[in-house]
Amino acid sequence: MTGINKAACIGGGVIGGGWIARFLLAGIDVDVFDPHPEASRIVGEVIANAEKTYAMLTGAPLPPRGRLTFCTTLEEAVAGADWIQESVPERLDLKRGVLTAIDAVARPDALIGSSTSGLLPTDLQRDMKHPERLFVAHPYNPVYLLPLVEIVGGEKTSAETIKAAMERLPPIGMKGVHIAKEIEAFVGDRLLEALWREALWLIHDDICTVETLDDVIRYSFGLRWAQMGLFQTYRIAGGEAGMRHFLAQFGPCLAWPWTKLTDVVDLDDALIEKIGQQSDEQAAGLSIRELERIRDENLVGILQALKGGDGGKGWGAGKLLKDFEQSLWAQGGGTTTSFDPSKPLRLVETKVSPAWVDYNGHMTEHRYLQVFGDTSDALLRLVGVDVAYVEAGHSYYTVETHIRHLGEAKLGQAIHSTCRILDVDDKRLHVFHTLHDTATGEAIATAEHMLLHVDSKAGKATPAPAVILDNVKAIADAHANLVAPEGVGRHVGQKR
Repeated sequence: MTGINKAACIGGGVIGGGWIARFLLAGIDVDVFDPHPEASRIVGEVIANAEKTYAMLTGAPLPPRGRLTFCTTLEEAVAGADWIQESVPERLDLKRGVLTAIDAVARPDALIGSSTSGLLPTDLQRDMKHPERLFVAHPYNPVYLLPLVEIVGGEKTSAETIKAAMERLPPIGMKGVHIAKEIEAFVGDRLLEALWREALWLIHDDICTVETLDDVIRYSFGLRWAQMGLFQTYRIAGGEAGMRHFLAQFGPCLAWPWTKLTDVVDLDDALIEKIGQQSDEQAAGLSIRELERIRDENLVGILQALKGGDGGKGWGAGKLLKDFEQSLWAQGGGTTTSFDPSKPLRLVETKVSPAWVDYNGHMTEHRYLQVFGDTSDALLRLVGVDVAYVEAGHSYYTVETHIRHLGEAKLGQAIHSTCRILDVDDKRLHVFHTLHDTATGEAIATAEHMLLHVDSKAGKATPAPAVILDNVKAIADAHANLVAPEGVGRHVGQKR
């Protein structure tokens, strides 16, 4: 088993809430235990941000959202979970006690991950009866968007546990990196702390302000790091001679007295106030939620750009996103469509996301086309034109589309689409989609499409194979007895 069937999250703060959102949007049921009185509100806000972000991140069909349950006890939350993620505050005694309590009641085969950003897993697993299943799963904020997880085992963590943890992350769009030896703060936070320490000295010594320092990062090497990291960036800096030349040229400067890296700055009241005041000025009145929205939108843009890198094959985190989308398309939303062929096929269920609305609060025009396109894709998967079929070199391409707007889809509204096959021959597929208000059943918009079966490698229309045509014709024959939709056939091929 390489998937997570049910997750439990102990702690629902910034990190815990991010884990909850990541699991839910991957279609996984999540039980949560957090005694904080505002836990439900906090988690709800994180999930809302995540849903908006995913609507911008990918057009691939997400599985139905998992079920979220807030439990009154840790034991209740942990019961039945196969992945348990602990995200309580960063105190060794607290985390150790919580993890030991989880260990006492969890399923024997459950994986137990800790979101600690620096504590050693050996220290965390000290009192556990089954320490072999405990590991550090250290993510980065926002967990629902940044895909990296540092996987670190302790002295008693089994190799099987590490392997299982690494295998279960790609299906939820995350990349696990196994840190070979446990060390305080692991890899990512050690790098961040080194930069953070130097940055604090630069502010302390009035070399620059916090805004200037952030500008130095985000307008220069931060852009390089986002797509190529540190060592590969420096390999390029070495020219044709590569990394060896770079080290020979710039290595000696490491001995120069440039840095205060080994000195600890005194975070006294004066320095805290200086940093706090400059940070307030830099924020220019933007709230934390507004900054989170801007951060998420920027990250989505970067990930989308990286998805198109390396000639469309994807690069870095963008390739991971591309691979994740491929798995989503292969699953087709994670549901098996059951239908009555004597009625229009109900194929897509969704709701109007905040990322889909315009300045009037209504669903923007291109999102109607997206939903209708998703409906066509769902039909094609139903008749056998799935990812494997497309990868083999054949597909249906939409060559003509006409949309009629009959009403308005608004923010948060539950909507669904239906599909009727109007006509089919060996090359052409003529369909009619309707977008409905799920609550009332009323039609919001319709779309009529003409699709051609193509050989994508030859770049021309070709007859569809019998196995596909038989599936399509079976639905078309059943739909032939339905009353013709109003306005159908006025444009697309003038056919009824």
